[in-house]
Order: sequence, then structure tokens, then C-alpha cells
Amino acid sequence: MNRDQITRVPDYYNQYVQQVENVSLLEALHLSLEHLTAKWQERLEAIGDEVYAPGKWPVSVILQHLVDSERIFAYRALRFARKDSTPLPGYDENAYAEATFSSRLTIEQLMEELKLLRVGTIYLFDRFEEEELNRFGMANGQEISVAALGFIIAGHQAHHLRIIRERYLPLAKGIISPF
Repeated sequence: MNRDQITRVPDYYNQYVQQVENVSLLEALHLSLEHLTAKWQERLEAIGDEVYAPGKWPVSVILQHLVDSERIFAYRALRFARKDSTPLPGYDENAYAEATFSSRLTIEQLMEELKLLRVGTIYLFDRFEEEELNRFGMANGQEISVAALGFIIAGHQAHHLRIIRERYLPLAKGIISPF
């Protein structure tokens, strides 16, 4: 299933879906994994705890946010694929960010966790049949398909890496090789 074939994606999440090329869901997830390179890790480490504006998250919190969100989206996908019709609540990303101790972890540890999680997410979505990908459920009061959740995972990462590239990289200490 390609991005343009997904159904039932809330308007808010469409911004993430549109960050992904019109490729298959598994290709989108694999490509997003390939973007988590040693060069990215080097750049994130060079940024350190710098933020581009007051109240913005440091990169360690952004990485933890990606991990937390992926776990939540994958859980929703599993529930809906298995025909669990229980409406699921939303979550407050800012409350999660405030409650995390990700600053105690290194960028290397957070990147490794994200990569390992993405491999597990790829396995999850690879096992879903077309019928399961087309199933849907209610999360945060919005109807959403299993396939849409997979594309949201890939697009959510792309969104945050773009923000880091545009707003955080100029703050990096030292010389950073170009992309």
C-alpha cells in the first residue's frame, strides 16, 4: 500500500503523512530507518543541549519524543489491526517530555533505541495483511487507519529531523561535515 492509498487519517496527522514520499509503507519505514545514520548522531551530539528558542526541547528530548510517539502509534496500529474497537485516548506530548529523564542518556543511546524500535515497527507492519492495514479505530476522538499510523511514524520522524536540520544545526558546536 502506497501513501496515496491510505484512508482515514485525521487532518492534524496528514502533515506527517505528507512528509513521506508516495512509496509503499514498508519502503517508507525502511527509508526512515536509513536516515538514522552516524552522521546524524554526530550532528545531534554537536548540538548538545542548545535550543533555538526558549521553551523548545533539546535534541535528547526530541529523540525520546520520537521513541515515545512511535511506541504509542505502533500500539494503536496493533490494537486496530486486531479489531479492538475500544476508543483510545490521546496523549499530551508536552507532559511526556516533562516527565522524561532522557537528558541522562547519551545521543548514542537514544539513537540506538530509536533504530531498534524502528526495526520492531517494520516487523509489525510487515506482518499485517492488506485487510489489517485497511482496518481503523478511534484514537483521540479521531478515526484513523492502521496504514495511516505506519506512515505517520515515518513522517513524524521526517518532520522532526527537518526541524533539527533547519533550526538546531546552526547552533551546533564545531565543524560539521555537510549532508
